[in-house]
Amino acid sequence: MGRRPPAPGAVTGCAPVPGALVFDFDGLILDTESPTYDAVARIFAEHEVDLELGWWHSTLGTSNHVHWTDVLADRVGRPLDRDELVARREQARLVVIESLAVSDGLVDLLDGAEAAGVPCAVASSSGIGWVGGHLDRLRIRDRFAALITSDDVGRDPRRTKPAPDLFLAAAAALQVDPASCVVLEDSPNGVAAGRAAGMVVVAVPGPMTAPLDFSAAHLVVPSLAAVDVNRLGRLAATV
Repeated sequence: MGRRPPAPGAVTGCAPVPGALVFDFDGLILDTESPTYDAVARIFAEHEVDLELGWWHSTLGTSNHVHWTDVLADRVGRPLDRDELVARREQARLVVIESLAVSDGLVDLLDGAEAAGVPCAVASSSGIGWVGGHLDRLRIRDRFAALITSDDVGRDPRRTKPAPDLFLAAAAALQVDPASCVVLEDSPNGVAAGRAAGMVVVAVPGPMTAPLDFSAAHLVVPSLAAVDVNRLGRLAATV
């Protein structure tokens, strides 16, 4: 007979564990953000326009923003072919993204969660085609009991981060209390969404988000390798 997973908040060894772990995707599981910024910045430069980093930072983690092609068109003062520009961005960024490995510490954290009976989910403001496709390519999709994307909120940008909807949907899919969940996020928009969902939030800034303000997070760590399921359980027990 197999080992029965502990109930949410139960003790593994001498430490409590979270009810669930909920992971962001872009910039956390995989650094898609740096290649995306680089590709778009080159397109802006070809039009003799600087891509304002502050504006770009505000778009990370959410789909509720003006499209970058519209920003560029406004700056150059004429209509542009969005489909053509997006196709060029995709060609440039995918060459890099598809060569990347998952973030340091991810697999160990997933292994620890599985051993402790803690379910894991992904909650992303991106679409299922993007998130699911990369998780399939990386052969880690089956490590997550739920995969929640913008498709699950009707592709309504107002319901993506910093709104709590994606995280609440993840908790519902896992059948766990949101208050017992620990969110792992790399963007302030994601941190705000996790807090709004009533979850414990750990910020893991990436190369694109490292300069930003993560004071709203319950804990800030340099990488996923800095945490394990017991440390996250102790954090959740004290918040």
